Amino acid sequence: MQLDHTILELDRFLPYRLSVLSNRISQDLANLYAERFDLNVTEWRVMAVLGRYPELSATEVAERTAMDKVAISRAVTSLLAGGRLKRRTHGADRRRSVLSLTAKGLRVYDEIVPLALAYERRLLEGLPEEERAALHRLLTRMEERELATRE
Repeated sequence: MQLDHTILELDRFLPYRLSVLSNRISQDLANLYAERFDLNVTEWRVMAVLGRYPELSATEVAERTAMDKVAISRAVTSLLAGGRLKRRTHGADRRRSVLSLTAKGLRVYDEIVPLALAYERRLLEGLPEEERAALHRLLTRMEERELATRE
């Protein structure tokens, strides 16, 4: 006996499509740097955020990446052990520690960024400029709408 139920058309369900696309793109990028630089996706995201926004706490990195704090903590531990990150207490607040890339971490960052940007160019090259601009506007708008769903 089959019960009537609503079918979720995954091929048309936006959260699913975005997740699959994001996973595929992340894996493509990981393939660029995983073997050569011995980094996983989470470690690279930590480095990418700190390369752009130095001196954040691990919690702030987790917030910027929307990734699990435990995964970020593991990545930070690995990057500290590998000499790619350093941690120090923040000014007068001895309870707060901040992270930044070391010279070794910056060298890796400086090698990966051009690879990532080249990948992005290849990904977008089939879209005319007006479609690229529309895509960026739509993504920004979707981010705003996602935040609104939390209210």
